[in-house]
Amino acid sequence: MTGGQLMAAAERRLGPYWSMTRSQVYRELPVLADMGFVRLGKPGPRSSQPYAITASGKRAFSRWLAEAPGRDALRNPVALRVAFGEQHAGGQLKSLYHDASEYHSEALAMAKEQAKEAKKNGDAYGSAALEFAVAYHKAALSWLKTAPAN
Repeated sequence: MTGGQLMAAAERRLGPYWSMTRSQVYRELPVLADMGFVRLGKPGPRSSQPYAITASGKRAFSRWLAEAPGRDALRNPVALRVAFGEQHAGGQLKSLYHDASEYHSEALAMAKEQAKEAKKNGDAYGSAALEFAVAYHKAALSWLKTAPAN
């Protein structure tokens, strides 16, 4: 797959609970190639560069799966702005909460649909990961209803 195809596949499968950027994907692919974890394919249309995982890459992925995951990296831009609530001009927080509520409502609906589809397709693990996204967006919406406004 090309970087764009990998990004699209990752967004579909991981997007509801793991954020990534296109620049991260494109930055890491050459590094993975240098490490022997992926190999370059023949350039395609518009100089697109396909990659394929190698046996070494599959072994590295298996080792990574067996490692301890480490701690969560919590970075919520809305909560960060709320921490500086007293410095906000009138109405800014209400607008921030409104926009965040719209986002979380849409993301919740999408995650619920994806979890339902995963469950229907017999993907218990994918469904379980998506249920995390469902619970996260529900918690965010609940918090937004109680966060103080100026």
